[in-house]
Amino acid sequence: MRRLRRIKILATLGPASSDSAMIRRLFEAGADVFRINMSHTPHDKMRELVKTIRNVESSYGRPIGILVDLQGPKLRVGAFAEGSTQLKNGQSFILDSDKTPGDNSRVQLPHPEILAALRPGHALLLDDGKVRLIAEETSPDRAVTRVVIGGKMSDRKGVSLPDTDLPVSAMTPKDRADLEAALPEGIDWVALSFVQRAEDVIEAKKMIRGRAAVMAKIEKPQAIDRLADIIEVADALMVARGDLGVELPLERVPSLQKQMIRMARGAGRPVVVATQMLESMIQAPVPTRAEVSDVATAVYEGADAIMLSAESAAGKFPVEAVSTMNRIGEEVERDPTYRSVINAQRVDPEATVGDAIADAARQIAETLDLSAIICWTSSGSTAIRVARERPKVPVVAITPNLVTGRKLSVVWGVHCVVAEDAHDLDDMVERAGSIAFRDGFAKAGQRVIIVAGVPLRAPGTTNMLRIASVGPNGDAQL
Repeated sequence: MRRLRRIKILATLGPASSDSAMIRRLFEAGADVFRINMSHTPHDKMRELVKTIRNVESSYGRPIGILVDLQGPKLRVGAFAEGSTQLKNGQSFILDSDKTPGDNSRVQLPHPEILAALRPGHALLLDDGKVRLIAEETSPDRAVTRVVIGGKMSDRKGVSLPDTDLPVSAMTPKDRADLEAALPEGIDWVALSFVQRAEDVIEAKKMIRGRAAVMAKIEKPQAIDRLADIIEVADALMVARGDLGVELPLERVPSLQKQMIRMARGAGRPVVVATQMLESMIQAPVPTRAEVSDVATAVYEGADAIMLSAESAAGKFPVEAVSTMNRIGEEVERDPTYRSVINAQRVDPEATVGDAIADAARQIAETLDLSAIICWTSSGSTAIRVARERPKVPVVAITPNLVTGRKLSVVWGVHCVVAEDAHDLDDMVERAGSIAFRDGFAKAGQRVIIVAGVPLRAPGTTNMLRIASVGPNGDAQL
């Protein structure tokens, strides 16, 4: 099944989309990767979903990616004696370590690490930013705050701290247990929530030990300040606009989205744009015009993938949401201005053989109007390097590793085929042409360019270009 767009689609699974028939329909509508949100998914259900996805994958013969999204540290206030209270602008309100149920003057904050790290002047955002406090006096066991934006506060509402660098890991005991359950199932990507620093990603990678790739979710101001370091150690980024829009002024989110996409692309890291992309489709069969423009903007910016959350997990129209996203991607990429926008964002290749070869392959393919760039890849790095260049011609990745094919399902423009590894260079060229012909990327008499590493089966050695013509039977000849 060949997609007619380059941008990939992630669809979150949930109550509205957990059976085999629905997952199959979502894949047919355009989903390339399925997200399992561990905030709401028990281990047994996660295993069931993975098994179902793999059965769908087997029936279509196309690699499908699975992303497990870890919950991360959830910071919450304690309980109130009456279940809730009303905070008024200007009043004093205390957060402390006392377990006694709260009232209009105080409530427990059962996170000593927050009280230890808070400083006067730091903001505290409660209930997704609906209530805003400013710390005036701080100590290890209590913080006296002033209410800047009042409102109703009830039991166990979340706390965000945009100004405070918390000395806590991005992985909680729940996350570790979720990982231990998910990794043996053969998942492909792990999304790490509330990353603050590169060390958070490194810690997760030590536990994962190469069994899955790590996607760092950027949703805290502290991560923005250390973005270059995080990109260097992460395998991919997610622009998690929900919490980012709580902890930062909303008007900053669009520009940060653009910056993150360009930085990730420049570093050759896949980048996913997420949160509220087609939010109204949770309840309605069609999106708003503004939502369509929002999705289109991510496509124009050259993001690798766009993601549906509640729209596909719990909405009334999950298939329609995926289908709508698919159509938006196709239409944007047909726009005559799309290519000029994408080209204008291209960065110079890094001074490595692999990047130089990838850039050369794009230039040659576009200059000679070749039909496709065919990448033979073991680890996936060759295809990722070529995709970084956002070439005009299709990118086909051929790999002997199913794990690699699934990982590449999130990468811009890569049509991945899992096939037996090439025996030698002649076999590599011949089968590249045959696969491009079979999957509709080249016709008899057209030419393709082949990118690979020599010696064969040596990951990370992209160093070869070949131009070949597709013969009348689909085989390729130099």
